[in-house]
Amino acid sequence: MRRSTTIATAAVAMIGVFALAGCTTDPNVAPPAATDPAPSESASANEWFDQEVFDTQDAQRGVAPEGPADEPYLQYINAEMVDTSGYASEGAKKACFANASISNPWRQTGWITMNQQLKVLQEEGVISEMETRDAQDSDDTQIADIDYFIAEGGCDVFLISPNSTAAMTPAVERACETGKPVIVFDRGVQTDCPVTFIHPIGGFAWGIDTAEFLIENLEPGDKVVGLRILPGVDVLEQRWAAAEKLFTEAGIDAVDYFTGADPAEIKSIISDELAKGDVKGIWMDAGDGAVAAIEAFEDAGVDYPVMTGEDEMSFLRKWKETGLTGLAPVYSNFQWRTPLLAAQKIFAGEEIPKEWVLPQSPITVDELDQYLAANEGMPDGHYAKFGGENLPGFPEVWQQRQIP
Repeated sequence: MRRSTTIATAAVAMIGVFALAGCTTDPNVAPPAATDPAPSESASANEWFDQEVFDTQDAQRGVAPEGPADEPYLQYINAEMVDTSGYASEGAKKACFANASISNPWRQTGWITMNQQLKVLQEEGVISEMETRDAQDSDDTQIADIDYFIAEGGCDVFLISPNSTAAMTPAVERACETGKPVIVFDRGVQTDCPVTFIHPIGGFAWGIDTAEFLIENLEPGDKVVGLRILPGVDVLEQRWAAAEKLFTEAGIDAVDYFTGADPAEIKSIISDELAKGDVKGIWMDAGDGAVAAIEAFEDAGVDYPVMTGEDEMSFLRKWKETGLTGLAPVYSNFQWRTPLLAAQKIFAGEEIPKEWVLPQSPITVDELDQYLAANEGMPDGHYAKFGGENLPGFPEVWQQRQIP
């Protein structure tokens, strides 16, 4: 069950920047059958590693974003601005939103924030309504949703969070052909026809942040167990591809498993690895199940690992409670505000980024108390960097977790 950490040196051809974003978890891709824990495929032929994109995202980690200092959802990195004056018009507009799903806590948190942002723009007379169709993690359903909006003919702007990259590209192109502005966010598509594509820096940046943290706090030869949610999702695969490359170069003994975010599976994997010897580090490509991983060490009566989780509150609270050496990487949930604000700018004829790369900064131990205090009373499935503190309904709407 051991997994080699050899990395392919040749990068695969770049599909294009519009295929690089993905959300924290994508249930569109089924996890392996939950029988015996199984490590992922050999990294010696890792098709997800792309040196050019790795280098780009590595550099973007160190770029100070432009935009309002207190509004990260309006900030951008290394942007090529595009002219939207051709879309300028007065009056409230109808937005049509084709959403991949709200089937996991990350997407639910963003959806709540997006709806509170919508209320503000409705009160300001910018958006009249947002008709939303939920694809429930189905490519076929989302394609039908987009085609429905096109046929309906009443959309002033299309907002699309794709369920998957390649399958959704033709439908997005059909939306572009209507002449109405198209805004894609979170996950990408293989076309540059949208007015803007909004996403945090990306999966390679996550992988670099997390691997460097573990390497700094471990010794060559130490074992790290990688806990991965799903195979085949671009941003998740890129997280591991980047981390694995750095682990190999640093001499870290890394093994990885797909877990489906099943707490019982996670505990079983950690228990089996601890039975083989010391596990010094835990790496996760999403925070789901982080608490179960920590509890496996408690059950075994061994020292806590050095660990990377996510900015989900359950991990942040367990991190504080245990005092373990931790880092909370972030796939900026506040991006759910940006599409509606982008629509506002488009109808005002303002320039916006063609590829709108949002900041993506991990939560460090020095910031942990700050984010715990700022999110006191939030449920465990809430994400600390949700960016909705200045929206109406804060904090009650997020505390009550009522999904619109």
